Amino acid sequence: MTLFVAVSVFYTVTLVGNTTIILLSHLDPHLHTPMYFFLTHLSILDLCFTTSCIPQMLVNFWGSDKTISYLGCAVQLYIFLGLGAAECVLLLVMAFDRYVAVCRPLHYAVIMRPSLCHKLAFLVWASGIFGTLVQSPTTMKLPFCHHHQVDDFVCEVPALIRLACGDTHVNELQISVIGAIFLMGPLLLILVSYGHIAQAVLAIQSREGRTKAFRTCSSHLAIVFLFYCSVTAVYIQPRSHFSQKGGKFLTLFYTVVTPTLNPLIYTLRNKDIKGAFKRLLWKDRMASEE
Repeated sequence: MTLFVAVSVFYTVTLVGNTTIILLSHLDPHLHTPMYFFLTHLSILDLCFTTSCIPQMLVNFWGSDKTISYLGCAVQLYIFLGLGAAECVLLLVMAFDRYVAVCRPLHYAVIMRPSLCHKLAFLVWASGIFGTLVQSPTTMKLPFCHHHQVDDFVCEVPALIRLACGDTHVNELQISVIGAIFLMGPLLLILVSYGHIAQAVLAIQSREGRTKAFRTCSSHLAIVFLFYCSVTAVYIQPRSHFSQKGGKFLTLFYTVVTPTLNPLIYTLRNKDIKGAFKRLLWKDRMASEE
């Protein structure tokens, strides 16, 4: 019941926070920029990501029946893995956007034109579909043990590999390769881009300019750290002792806590979002007075 209450609170904050960001980015013309275009996609991903697993999780927390059907487990796996892979690529795209904004500010509008932004968004969603279609079918074909007890809060690849009673070396190799492509690869590129960003920020003469540049990047860097650290620990070595003992709690962290922190980090530290919210409230107040 403690987990039920805690997860319910986090899920409610996730729904409200991410929906607010989506609405503000759509309604306020000041937020019609590449940064908030990708932030909207991140909010949509987080809404879908949490909704794919948390309602079933809450049902299992609430009652004595803690089961999920084979079909339900398969659907959850496909959606969960696809959205997770898409978010890995999206965080890389957002890092590229910040790199252009800080290191190539005079060319930002030319480089990050709407056509490129839409192509990058398509790449994000296509990558998620590719990732889940590669990993999910082979995972569901594993010879599962007769007890069918998934030692996790959701049906995800590491937990299902641990459930298998047959040879899983091919699946472990496959998830390591997928992890290298969708986790280690993007993380390495993000770190390289932030290395260039750090050099550019230190070269800025004015203190105000350095503060502004740091503020625009720190929110994204915090989300990258929270998401990649927890996911990498679970997926790189699914049969490791750490993954078996602490994997389920890390799963709870990146499925429940991180999507809740994303809108909070971006809204509490972001003057544009605060300004858009105030303008929207002021507009509603003026309309009601008229």
